Amino acid sequence: TEEGRKIRQAFIAKEGHVLVAADYSQIELRIMAHLSKDEGLCNAFLAGADIHKATASEVFQCELEAVTFEQRRQAKAVNFGLIYGMSAFGLAKQLNISRTQAQTYIDSYFHHYPGVKDYMNSIRAKAHDQGFVETHFGRRLYLPEINSKNKMRQAAAERTAINAPMQGTAADVIKLDMTQLDNWLNKNQLKSKMIMQVHDELVLEVPSAELAMILESLPKIMAESTILSIPLVVDINHGTNWDEAH
Repeated sequence: TEEGRKIRQAFIAKEGHVLVAADYSQIELRIMAHLSKDEGLCNAFLAGADIHKATASEVFQCELEAVTFEQRRQAKAVNFGLIYGMSAFGLAKQLNISRTQAQTYIDSYFHHYPGVKDYMNSIRAKAHDQGFVETHFGRRLYLPEINSKNKMRQAAAERTAINAPMQGTAADVIKLDMTQLDNWLNKNQLKSKMIMQVHDELVLEVPSAELAMILESLPKIMAESTILSIPLVVDINHGTNWDEAH
């Protein structure tokens, strides 16, 4: 929002420095592809496709070039909605469509990406059986209400079970980035400093003399800190304030 951008503009680099912001492109969807091993989803990422456009092409059964802006928007809602365990009711509300239509979108998605459905069913069953789920690195998230007699609480725990391995793995990755980046900054005796981490984004305050080196090396450090079957892609920008760098 405009208000959000104004807040970002309040974070200003000190004189002789710039702010550098680096963040992952669709990291949770990439992690979903890695964890589910769905062939169609993996191939789309490996081919460097616009994943939302590719999903729209599958869901709406049209050529990639024929996908409209609205179809891509709806496919994006499906992609991210399913990561959070969203139901047809939730998707219908978000897209302002009927529940029947939303269910049709979800069914079509799972038809074209069956590996994702299998993974979700598997992780849901595993959560019920062992009471926790794990990230790619083995970090556990316990789900005390996964077998609750209260069906609403159980459903909420199931949604968390689906989402936590992806969101948790993304959180693990950014922490590995920070340790490796800190080591690299110290090894090269740089004055650049990490000042903020926001979800899948790192923000650095960088002396102007070190900017070129940071712009070249930071994306590589972040992209290579964790090796998954799907390559991680990093977007980077800079400016005098956080809004310009974002």
